[in-house]
Amino acid sequence: MALSGSIYSGLVTFEVAARLGSFTKTAAHLNITTGAISQQINLLEQQLAFKLFERHSRGIGLTEDGRQLYQVVSHNFAAIESVIDDLRQGQSPDGEIKLKLTPSFAYKWLIPRLHKFYKLYPNISIQTYAEGALVDHQDSNFDLTIDYGQSPYANPSAELLLNEQLIPVMSPSYFKRFDWQDSTLANQQRIWQSITLLHDAMPWRHAKKHAEWRYWFTQMNIQAESNQGHFFNRTDMAMAAAEAGLGVALARYALIADDFKQGRLTSPFKPINAHTGYYIIQHRSSAIIECFKSWLLTQGKVINTEGE
Repeated sequence: MALSGSIYSGLVTFEVAARLGSFTKTAAHLNITTGAISQQINLLEQQLAFKLFERHSRGIGLTEDGRQLYQVVSHNFAAIESVIDDLRQGQSPDGEIKLKLTPSFAYKWLIPRLHKFYKLYPNISIQTYAEGALVDHQDSNFDLTIDYGQSPYANPSAELLLNEQLIPVMSPSYFKRFDWQDSTLANQQRIWQSITLLHDAMPWRHAKKHAEWRYWFTQMNIQAESNQGHFFNRTDMAMAAAEAGLGVALARYALIADDFKQGRLTSPFKPINAHTGYYIIQHRSSAIIECFKSWLLTQGKVINTEGE
């Protein structure tokens, strides 16, 4: 949705209150009354249609929704301050950022969006490294790392970029081979006994090679053998195999928007929560790194909101 001026104003107050953890301290910081702070936060909560703070006798605390919003807002404000500082000095942000991530996420999610970032910050260069199916989030040779993993993520300091969902996908010709209209459990189990499964055998570190399909079958209450079919070490390879008609891949929903739009892949199912996500791990800090990370979190917030 388009943000009104009152929401922007409320977000400024919200950021200070979340950072200071007190309406009284926020009032002193902004040089207005505590009652005015409370009114602004109440109005913002009404406009957003969710609670930002829990109020109790000891003070205030962020709700889970408030915590997620604060992560995005605080980074955006940090980026804005950085840009303003650069503009005051008569220059736009420039420099180079080393980013490590998986090839699948790079090809399917990041690269199609990078032109938006370069339009905003033409002098910032993103050096992208995407060699392996798994990334080492402890490797400090890079400024930022984006890793895919189970939630909660292994590194507690990592920031959630994007929640993920799972959905079985196949080519249109493979889709026509089965009667998907008959949704009875008996028919579904007959179908899955005949289907060749396509796996991302390395979804995250130490995962079993059929972990995602086993999870999906359990969630869907389908009795089927999950440890069969063809195995690949990258999810985009499994999706390419599905497009070629080799079977059914369990795709990550955030990565297949273009495949659906172009008719290369289809599905008779709706996505389900994977209890996984893409996480940002930051090894260095600078104005341009904060700027890029803020932009990433904003992009992820848009996708998460669309998926709700």
